[in-house]
Order: sequence, then C-alpha cells, then structure tokens
Amino acid sequence: MKTIALICQKGGTGKTTLAISLATEAIAAGLTVAIIDLDPQVSACEWSDIRQQEAPVVIDAQPARIDTVVTRARDMGVDLLLIDTAGRTEQAALAGARVADLVLVPLQPSVIDLKTIRATTDLINLAGDKQRAAVLTRVKPFGNRHTETAQWLEQQGMPVCPATIGDRITFQDAYAQGAGAIEIDPRSKAASEISEVYKYVSILLGLSDAEAGRAVHV
Repeated sequence: MKTIALICQKGGTGKTTLAISLATEAIAAGLTVAIIDLDPQVSACEWSDIRQQEAPVVIDAQPARIDTVVTRARDMGVDLLLIDTAGRTEQAALAGARVADLVLVPLQPSVIDLKTIRATTDLINLAGDKQRAAVLTRVKPFGNRHTETAQWLEQQGMPVCPATIGDRITFQDAYAQGAGAIEIDPRSKAASEISEVYKYVSILLGLSDAEAGRAVHV
C-alpha cells in the first residue's frame, strides 16, 4: 500500500479537491483506494455521503487514531491511501505526514499561500525525511505567475509537480455530484490535468506502468 498525505498550513488551497480527484483517477486505473479525512470540516466525508459509487471508502478519523486506521486500510487490501488534512492544524498535518510515503502540498500561486510554505516544510521535516512535492492549484489561464511560483518553490528546496491544476468549474460540479472530474467529463481539461498529476505521483511512488497507465480518457 502506498500512502499520500495532502498538507498545507493554509485552508482553501485545494487539498480535498486534489484528494478526491486523485482517488477517482486511481480507481479508474484499477486500484483499490481509500481516503482518511482528518479535517474537522469533513469535506471528503460529505463528498462520499452524496457519492453513488461505494469506492473509495472515506474514513472520518482523528490524528491520534491514524496508525490504527492506516493498519485497517492495509488489511482491507487498499492499494492507494490518501490522507486529507486541515489547514492550520499542526496535529493532523504531522500525523498525516508521519505515515505517508509521499507528501503533496497543494498551493495556489499567490503571496498568501506562499507565506505558509516554511511552516508547512517545517512540519514535513518533523515527520522525517519524507518525499514531497508541491502541486499548484487554481491556476489562472493567463499570466505566468504559476511559472514564477514554481521556480521560487524549487529555489526553496520544494520539488514541484510539472502539471498544474486550473481554476475550473468542473471540479466544483464534480464535488457537488459526489464524483471526480474523470467521471463527469473525461474529455475536460480538469480531467486531463488530474491525469497528468496522477502520472507524476505514480512515478514518485513507484506504481507499476500498468497501474499508472490504466486510466483511459475517452
């Protein structure tokens, strides 16, 4: 089982959107997927409540219970476990990072979000020598701020996913339907962007080529 924690010491950066999008992408690729929701707002759980499909299993958990829940997921035969954490909640972020094989840091290319990168990096470092990468989210279709942001993050020692996530209504529509972008509009730019992020993550985690490439957009 591979585990991804989504962490940023700021709310509203797209952690839940990325978690459920990667989950549905991985399901389309043939993996067994679960999500642990450590966010008191339980946005991933609420998404699951309105979802028509049984997968992924979404587990509402407390940071102190993380080891037990991870063991439960492994015993369930989960291939990919995603941990959604809350912004500005150090306990949840640290708990998620500690058990993760990969820490993803969703960030908008904005000054406000970038101010949190040091605090986020410090938390990840507390969890140990963790593989990590920033994913730029809610990127506008004009300007080069996301490129400048990626360069700045690399200079700070934070690897950056080469694929970005646009500020797209498809993600909002998908959440409202308890679905992922790949499920409501597989030809959309949103679905394509998530597919590229998923491929990048698959390489970092060492998922097999078959698993990484099985998701087909038609």
